[in-house]
Amino acid sequence: MQDLIAAIKAFNRERDWEQYHSPKNLSMALSVEVAELLEVFQWLTQEQSRHLPPAKKQAVEEEIGDVTILLLALAEELGVDILEAARKKLERNKQKYPVPKSRGRAEKYNEL
Repeated sequence: MQDLIAAIKAFNRERDWEQYHSPKNLSMALSVEVAELLEVFQWLTQEQSRHLPPAKKQAVEEEIGDVTILLLALAEELGVDILEAARKKLERNKQKYPVPKSRGRAEKYNEL
């Protein structure tokens, strides 16, 4: 993970793009890339979304790459350990969604 973060920082530094990478701008760009990921799946059935043709799968991979790059850049800019943040959130979600109440259900925690 640290090698990837270093490569992202070097890529941005070489292009003098760090000046544009405020948390506000990074989060907005992340939102755009997530929307582009969603666009690949727009109008597909559940089944179609699980069995993408090669061109759509390639598009998904590229958008996931963009999302990952921007998310890592945002976390780095804010000094957030992304893996630790995910671990903590998973633990909180375990409390909010206990297995006996949430297994096989899609409701939000306050509706269980």
